[in-house]
Amino acid sequence: MRQYWWKILSIVLLLYTFIAGFLIKVPTIGNLYETIRNLFFHVPMWFGQLVLISVSLVYSILYLRKPKPHYDFMATEFARTGSVMGVLGLLTGMIWANYTWGAPWNNDPKQLGAAIALLIYLAYFVLRNSMTDIDKRGRVAAVYNIFAYFIYIPMIMVLPRMVESLHPGGQGVEGNPGFGGSSLDPTMRLVFWPAVLGWSLLGVWISTLNVRLRTLEEKKHFS
Repeated sequence: MRQYWWKILSIVLLLYTFIAGFLIKVPTIGNLYETIRNLFFHVPMWFGQLVLISVSLVYSILYLRKPKPHYDFMATEFARTGSVMGVLGLLTGMIWANYTWGAPWNNDPKQLGAAIALLIYLAYFVLRNSMTDIDKRGRVAAVYNIFAYFIYIPMIMVLPRMVESLHPGGQGVEGNPGFGGSSLDPTMRLVFWPAVLGWSLLGVWISTLNVRLRTLEEKKHFS
């Protein structure tokens, strides 16, 4: 039971997110109206992606230090789940943008940065699949994964804040006021932070399941 507690916690937190996220009273901020409820899904998915690709980064570094297949599997699957969560984050953001900004895609710096960052991680999987030598594939993929991570951070978290953006936190924002950090409504915090933890734990759960499947496939292949 001890090894399953965090999985149960993930389910409980996500159920709480969906139920409370649609039922709590939300504040009226700018032109967001009821669409602000997407804050419990769109933003936590990006938080979850950051957690997953950070774990992937750690395992890529470990692989370069000691090339164990398990480290390579962990790095790959966490990056894969992180990419899927990033795509979901981008899609939920486009739905939100369609209602608040009038179109799903507005060439906003944060939208462009997110799309480019996801393409960089897509190239990671293309690169892996282009090589058949297991050792070479693991080393090259690990190096590229480290490179991708340190490109991702500026593209998502630094550059969009240095230019005008429709997203909160950007320079010259006139459309949407900020609602993050200390400015986030206290009631919304009660759902937002559990949502961040719930989506992150779900991503870890999916990634570890995929690692177990990959390990079993490898054992069958070499048996």
